[in-house]
Amino acid sequence: MEGLHLTADLYDCRCEPALMIDADRLAQLCSSLTVAAGLTEVAQRWHTFPEYEGQPGGVTGTLLLAESHLAIHTWPERAAVTLDVYVCNFTDDNSGKARDLIGGLQQAFQPGRAQRQQLQRGGEVTDTSETELVLEPINEQSVFGFRFDRRLLSTRTPFQQLELLESRQLGRTLRLDGRFMTSEADEFFYHEALVHPAAITHGSPERVLILGGGDGGAAEEVLKHPSVQHITLVDLDPGVIEIARRELSKIHRGSLDDERVKVLCEDGDAFVRQTDELFDLVLLDLTDPETPAGPMYTPDFMAAVRRVLAPGGAVVLHLGAPFYEREQVRNLIASLKQTFRKVSPYGLHIPLYGAYWGLVVASDDLDPTAISASEVAARLHQRRVGDLQYYNPQVHGALFALPNFYRELA
Repeated sequence: MEGLHLTADLYDCRCEPALMIDADRLAQLCSSLTVAAGLTEVAQRWHTFPEYEGQPGGVTGTLLLAESHLAIHTWPERAAVTLDVYVCNFTDDNSGKARDLIGGLQQAFQPGRAQRQQLQRGGEVTDTSETELVLEPINEQSVFGFRFDRRLLSTRTPFQQLELLESRQLGRTLRLDGRFMTSEADEFFYHEALVHPAAITHGSPERVLILGGGDGGAAEEVLKHPSVQHITLVDLDPGVIEIARRELSKIHRGSLDDERVKVLCEDGDAFVRQTDELFDLVLLDLTDPETPAGPMYTPDFMAAVRRVLAPGGAVVLHLGAPFYEREQVRNLIASLKQTFRKVSPYGLHIPLYGAYWGLVVASDDLDPTAISASEVAARLHQRRVGDLQYYNPQVHGALFALPNFYRELA
């Protein structure tokens, strides 16, 4: 039973619509790609689902292979497809053939975004057999993952797929559209790094705008600064707010219901372009640039953010993984330099993201690299900012001490 099990979740597919609803056409495609990959078809079965609420039904199909199976299901209403290929490697190594087959199918559906996973099956059973291994790609060549003891929730909101998992190592862990967002055990790495370098550098931040951040972790860190009078938190998805309030209190610690925090469930892009308010800090606590949050990483949006910054204000955002996503990081930094006079990239390893992660402070006035460790210590003491697990006066400077390969991207 030793073998390779591959899955792929395809989103925003740009193929001809007929490919999502025509069982005969799908069967022909799967058969031809199976033969081309060098695998052996022995039988197949297909089913087309009826229309639902005026939308055409999807198609489910299975090809039985001498080596094992191919399974496929389409969701035309979501422009989404799931693929499942398993091959036995008992007498011959069919791994390359399996990868060719699933790669050919992915190419045929032309997804805007794809999540691929693989699992080596068979061999000796270990004590991890009752846990769920959840993998996430960093780029097309690299994946990382964690084992979870329980899946607490998996639901589709109007905007995204939301999962809540739990493990002894990470505690409760939030996942959106197949991407790890935050966990109880390691959230302090990201949230403290997102908030405190800019907040401490600022003389006295009073009004803060958080775009995204529905888990409440960034708001909790901002509220540690006594000068803060008001936080506006704008998250598109009320489902995230609801789940965070109910299930992630160890992350937000009540910040979502603090009287100084105004929570809005609406489009952050539209809010920034329409508001007349000015903010001392704008924190972009968003999903990655390749997600629907992508328009809020553009030069046009950064110009809109600059308009809502009070004098001496700054915007903070994450850039991605400098080693794995070099062009993305390079392009975002270059874009920010077109808009702001001072752009200060920094980074740290974030366990849940599986990599050394890049962030940046952009401003016309604020320079977090110009503040000394002694001044950071004095401000932390003066403001009585406590309960920090990552950030301290020495770490402040270390965050901005870039490795050479990262410095070259800036």
